[in-house]
Amino acid sequence: MAQYSTGQMDIGVYGMAVMGSNLALNIADHGFKVAVFNRSPEQTQQFAAEHPHENIEPFYTLEDFVHSLKKPRRVVLMVQAGRPVDLVIEALLGIMETGDVIIDGGNSFFQDTIRRTKQVEEKGLHYFGMGVSGGEKGARFGPALMPGGSAALYDSIRPIVESIAAHVDGEPCCAYIGADGAGHYVKMVHNGIEYADMQLIAETYLILKHVGGLSNERIGAIFHEWNGGELRSYLIGITADIFAEQDEETGKALVDLIVDRAGQKGTGRWTSLEALTRGVDLSMISAACNARVLSNLTEERRHAAQVMTGPPAAEIVVDENFIERVRRSLYTAKIVAYAQGFSLYRAAKEEFGWSLDFGKIASIFRAGCIIQAEFLQRITDAYEREPNLKNLMFDEFFLSSINRNMESLRSTVCLAVQCGVPIPAFSAAMQYIDALRSGQLGANLIQAQRDYFGAHTFERTDKAGAFHHVWQEHYT
Repeated sequence: MAQYSTGQMDIGVYGMAVMGSNLALNIADHGFKVAVFNRSPEQTQQFAAEHPHENIEPFYTLEDFVHSLKKPRRVVLMVQAGRPVDLVIEALLGIMETGDVIIDGGNSFFQDTIRRTKQVEEKGLHYFGMGVSGGEKGARFGPALMPGGSAALYDSIRPIVESIAAHVDGEPCCAYIGADGAGHYVKMVHNGIEYADMQLIAETYLILKHVGGLSNERIGAIFHEWNGGELRSYLIGITADIFAEQDEETGKALVDLIVDRAGQKGTGRWTSLEALTRGVDLSMISAACNARVLSNLTEERRHAAQVMTGPPAAEIVVDENFIERVRRSLYTAKIVAYAQGFSLYRAAKEEFGWSLDFGKIASIFRAGCIIQAEFLQRITDAYEREPNLKNLMFDEFFLSSINRNMESLRSTVCLAVQCGVPIPAFSAAMQYIDALRSGQLGANLIQAQRDYFGAHTFERTDKAGAFHHVWQEHYT
């Protein structure tokens, strides 16, 4: 490793865990001189020993790390979200100078990013909240990046972030998102969509296995085949790989040896709560979060299986038509999940005044991130045709897909319910479509109930205004 003097490094990466270390290597591979630092010197030493690189220099005090950077200094934080980010910022503000830039590349909550932006800018420095998606491999070889902060200062980080991002057709999967917390907001909703996408795939597995009675080998082959068509995506591809994996110790399918419960780090839950705040229906993402919660009720599930009656056995014809209906159902439900997520983007644009470009956001997701899929080009095309599209499902391409596949989705949901197979995300997709196209949702009765017990008033169909009725007790 070369030794660089004070003020010679192009950028600093604070945090040498998996994501930080791989991002540092990615930046260095693109010709930038990278200073690296970790709160624990041992971790910095280990990284430097395991990954010697001519463009990387380790530092063991925060002062040396900061002073090694060219002015205006740029530091990327790759530390655990929450209080650790605040502590690092406090420390950096004591050393960095006016005009320097702090970039938070972790999964920070967007409201924290808004607060931190104000805090840092009051000190004369600049702050970017940058969503980073793609996991370990993405960070190393090309993630999807969602930087949010000052538009005027984006050029100060553009050469680095756009060069290290994944590329599709020569274009980086990175673009300026909007002010203050916009970058982390977009990443949050990305993760929410990811939750729904993963849940749909898990439910598809349950349908194929427990309704169709198919073997793991056959299911893996089906996912592999689907990954060659309109469902082609990172998640479908790795799912096929998972079903092909054997446990070295037992020789059994590894997926069958994994405990049937899943955790969550919070971004899906944040998305669901934010949707409730904005008044946006994100039922599929909420269903995915709830499914993970329920998966952890191990004792309750075991007890319920013993005391609750299930449905009688059903005679199911499992043929290529059955598999095709499931495929069509998955594709249609996937459209709904993305439509819900982008509806939240639309609401956030209005609420926070962010200049969100929905087509550009979709194009960022085409590679490098967990939800990367060819499907996303269709979303970009939709917003290029109509930038103010109220709901992605109303785009001509997606609308025709939904109408063409509606029967398959409905029959798949009904079949799973008939067989007692839990499919909360598929059901939520079907219910969302039915609710959206329905002329009546029963909300008139809810208005009447609220007026009856709380005098909350109601609206009428035949004249404007708010009305209250003195309701009579007809039944005792």
